[in-house]
Amino acid sequence: MQKDIEITMAPEEMESENILKKTLSTALKIDLVRIKGYKILKRSIDARSRKVIYRLQVSVFIDETPLAEIFTINYQNVSNAKPVIIVGAGPAGLFAALQCIEIGLKPIVLERGKDVKQRRRDLAIINKEGIVNTESNYCYGEGGAGTYSDGKLYTRSNKRGDINKVLQTFVQHGATDDILIDARPHIGTNKLPQIITAIRETILNAGGEVHFDQKVTDIQVDFGKVKGVMVNDDYSLSADAVILATGHSARDIYELLHHKGILVEAKPFALGVRIEHPQAIVDAAQYHCDIRSEFLPPAYYSLVEQVGSRGVFSFCMCPGGIIAPCATYENEIVVNGWSPSKRNNPFANSGTVVQITLEDVKGDDPLRMMHFQAEIERSAFQLGGGKLVAPAQRMVDFVEGRLSSDLPKNSYLPGTKSVILKDTLPDFVASSLKSALPVFGKKMKGYYTNEAILVGVESRSSSPVRIPRDRETFQHPQVSGLFPCAEGAGYAGGIVSAAIDGVNCANAVLKMS
Repeated sequence: MQKDIEITMAPEEMESENILKKTLSTALKIDLVRIKGYKILKRSIDARSRKVIYRLQVSVFIDETPLAEIFTINYQNVSNAKPVIIVGAGPAGLFAALQCIEIGLKPIVLERGKDVKQRRRDLAIINKEGIVNTESNYCYGEGGAGTYSDGKLYTRSNKRGDINKVLQTFVQHGATDDILIDARPHIGTNKLPQIITAIRETILNAGGEVHFDQKVTDIQVDFGKVKGVMVNDDYSLSADAVILATGHSARDIYELLHHKGILVEAKPFALGVRIEHPQAIVDAAQYHCDIRSEFLPPAYYSLVEQVGSRGVFSFCMCPGGIIAPCATYENEIVVNGWSPSKRNNPFANSGTVVQITLEDVKGDDPLRMMHFQAEIERSAFQLGGGKLVAPAQRMVDFVEGRLSSDLPKNSYLPGTKSVILKDTLPDFVASSLKSALPVFGKKMKGYYTNEAILVGVESRSSSPVRIPRDRETFQHPQVSGLFPCAEGAGYAGGIVSAAIDGVNCANAVLKMS
């Protein structure tokens, strides 16, 4: 007999299988010897009361031995199958490629950046010298933005596709199986490169192709149908299906489509700063303690407040994390955050942003939100003074309009410069943040403090452009065979949702066939 049950355990008990089994036998009111096995389905931390506990959903096997569960996908050889061009090797592109193989199509992945190993060297130059390689950076390259910016796998995309299959695929390629049960699964930037490399090897071993330093410079269309792509302004590849999975920072693709008369649309996005606290402040607030227990992970938070008609919210919260320079062009500042798998750095950071609506940026240019975004990023660069030094201000000083006499130690490696941050933010963004931050301090003890630093600007929360597509066919309404995909097209918001969208686009290609 198999029975599912929810139990609670103290953090210090979590490593003991004996205590877990005793807890299960007590909750089920059965003898301990009748429990022949168990499987943890979900695990989460409940810190709502002063006593922090773990909540576990467990499937218990009573009087029967559980069978081992084996997740495998038989990737067939597709060397001679119909080709599908996939533009971009982020999570959407890679999972689209895996799905193509599974359903009998040959993926040809074109990535403008470098593989994960070579990409690491360019990131080191960004951090140490403040020099951006415009084709190999935190956003461009194998694995996409998620590879070197955290690897959080939390998503609400339950209705879009099979989340568990995505997570199982990561496990199959080297991720720990903890991501299958944690309420907020996380791989970590230190582990993702090896996993991405393993996914690439799966694609290649099945007869697919993955090419680096291959920038798509034109999409070839004839009588409303895709015919292929031009690469590096040098050569063409032919295919009647192109999955466009370029991520939210490939502005040249939006400009290309617009120039060719292929419909794109302005899209709302969010803009603000990245806020960093000492991790100890977050731990104390969330765990109601002076010092975090060794049995608990670094704490996270999620905050939201309505200021007038605008939402102000935290996102991409990185416990034990690092603030990273994520510019993709010269003379701009863009910040993001990431955490290693152990989340053992002394700081916690989170994007804290304000909603930007279409009405905020006047005109009818479909690229106007993108141009607005770029203008803010260039302004931040000028305020920082160059070399990717980021404009920054202590939190209370920002709210009270005071230049910080100094800045706290922080994780942003290119360096920070004390400025009046509102000089680089739109007035309505600065005023919304000023109103929200003290309120956040009332919701979370210790949050509103001058020990926290605001670093500008967090501007790539999502794409400022949407590439329209049909709900049923996933194809662009004007171009048969063009499949706008994931974050870059405005249809996803993270690793898992992007991966699911990639799978959906691959399935749509098969239906077109």
